[in-house]
Amino acid sequence: MQPSRNVERLIEIMVALRDPVTGCSWDKVQDFNSIAPYTIEEAYEVADAIERGDLVDLEEELGDLLLQVVYHARMAEEIGAFAFGDVVMAITSKMIRRHPHVFGSEEARSTGAAKGFWEAVKAEEKRIRAERRLQAGQSDPEAKSLLDDVPAGMTTLARAVKLQQKAGTVGFDWNDPRAVLAKLKEEIAEIEHELDQPAISKERVQDEIGDLLFAVANLARHVEIDPDAALRGTSEKFRNRFRHIETSLAAKGRSPAEASLDEMEELWVEAKSRL
Repeated sequence: MQPSRNVERLIEIMVALRDPVTGCSWDKVQDFNSIAPYTIEEAYEVADAIERGDLVDLEEELGDLLLQVVYHARMAEEIGAFAFGDVVMAITSKMIRRHPHVFGSEEARSTGAAKGFWEAVKAEEKRIRAERRLQAGQSDPEAKSLLDDVPAGMTTLARAVKLQQKAGTVGFDWNDPRAVLAKLKEEIAEIEHELDQPAISKERVQDEIGDLLFAVANLARHVEIDPDAALRGTSEKFRNRFRHIETSLAAKGRSPAEASLDEMEELWVEAKSRL
């Protein structure tokens, strides 16, 4: 089998990998649950390549992510649920439906999306999903709460932002980022209170730290900053600065484990002036 630019070849490869008799011993025993973590990992690697501005890596990582879509579609086809073509049909239909000002009539293109358009489209999509579930003999788990349709599989910070955004659509929100900042300070004070207790409760400290992180995500949202991207940037900055500590010590034939905290702190300050 030869490689190809046609997605059909990738689908053929996946069929071969999943063949019960001649397929790969690892691939053919996987299921949706076992593959899902790899799907999330590949999405992160795409984001990382973009963050680094590495288009060579991005090309490869997008391929890895596409493989995940093909993988899930193939497993669904094996049980008679849907195939890759159905996935493409679903997303193309959605994009056309959601952009009548681009793909619709001349009148729709000239007026753009009218007020209430998105709500109407999403309501129609919800109705279609419910109908399809009914036809498939499934119960309809559509949202009974405004927040029920926020995916649990998102990163924790992104999910916090999404929950806050959803609640904000009905007016349950701060109207000033400084009010969120005040809440953040309040959460820090509550952590300090827990740490001052004679017997520190790990459970209560965990709850308070969760509240603090939720407030941080809220503050980031109000100033239009992606908290995941902000944390990725800071983590990378930390990695680079710590690497400076390692290389500086290595030049002296030593390692961080052999250095004092004061010495590492001095190198950290030096790294901050450079990185």
